[in-house]
Amino acid sequence: MEGVRLVRLQVALDLLEKNKALEIAKKCSEAGAHIIEAGTPLIKSEGIGVVTDLKRIAPGRKIVADMKTMDTGYLETKLAAEAGADMVSILGAADNNTIREALKAGREFGVEIVCDLINVQNPVERAKELERMGVDYVALHLGIDQQKNSEYPYPILRKLCEELRIPVVAAGGLDDEKVVEVARAGAEIVIVGSFITKSDDPGLATKRIMNVLR
Repeated sequence: MEGVRLVRLQVALDLLEKNKALEIAKKCSEAGAHIIEAGTPLIKSEGIGVVTDLKRIAPGRKIVADMKTMDTGYLETKLAAEAGADMVSILGAADNNTIREALKAGREFGVEIVCDLINVQNPVERAKELERMGVDYVALHLGIDQQKNSEYPYPILRKLCEELRIPVVAAGGLDDEKVVEVARAGAEIVIVGSFITKSDDPGLATKRIMNVLR
């Protein structure tokens, strides 16, 4: 990587059990992860209160509520914000009014809006539109199910990073090798899930990612 550009690590807790998620979050936070994500399965399993628990267990770290909101943008963003989220994910495929409502709540409650481009057919064009609307980040996300027969779309990531002014997030099956490639492509946040959460030592796995990002 060139210069002193900081690439931040976000750990995705796509788990079902709160206690396990909190245990991993604590280890990852202590190992230096910049952002801790309450994954969609975790929120659905344990409720939005898990965001509050993560905020407590990982002080000083940003907490993402991966809501993947498709409708009711204001209500779901408000819900996550009141639970303590610093960042909330909205689907880029959502209606523009949903995006606007999420942005309205984001401004009112002081949270950043991440638009997830998962399964968006024209991600670069849509990302430019979302940028004009005022979102804080866009995420190029290869979903867990998509990873079974698709490779991460590095060319699209590079194009997004070249053409957008807002930060681009990379997610989808990333490990200690792939994070280097997405960082070189220009991603400012890399999201790592199972490489860390399914490892024997999540803290050590976090440190490994942090070291290669440096």
